[in-house]
Amino acid sequence: MAKSVALDIVTPDRLFYRGDVELVIVRTLNGDEGFMANHLWACKLLSTGELWIQEKGSKDFRVAAISGGFIDIKEKFTIFTDAAEWPEEIDVDRARRSGAAAEERLKTRRAPVGGEDAEALSEAKTDVRKSRTRVNVAGGGARRKR
Repeated sequence: MAKSVALDIVTPDRLFYRGDVELVIVRTLNGDEGFMANHLWACKLLSTGELWIQEKGSKDFRVAAISGGFIDIKEKFTIFTDAAEWPEEIDVDRARRSGAAAEERLKTRRAPVGGEDAEALSEAKTDVRKSRTRVNVAGGGARRKR
């Protein structure tokens, strides 16, 4: 049996998850990265994306959508994120509408000159990523679709 490590996932609203896991896969700013027990200490910034958790003793993964934050890897793992949702918590229609509205904002924006334009463009891109992630997670996750 693989070694396990304690994992806490914390949002501003709640303790989203607490349990023992064998593997955690998150989307960092450098791409997807996996962490297991006895990993060297690390602190990584997270991007909006899918979170994959393999719980102790399980061969299956649980998937959730997260929105940025960071993962702190020490004797135990802690993820601090702005938002986290399990598939059953996601309103797919709302996520699709939100993504379509964000894509429309991207189409109507010109190249940012700076200030508010750049911020609005960045926000629209983030909203598109969040929407796609939420829809993918509600459908079982992008990894399962491959």
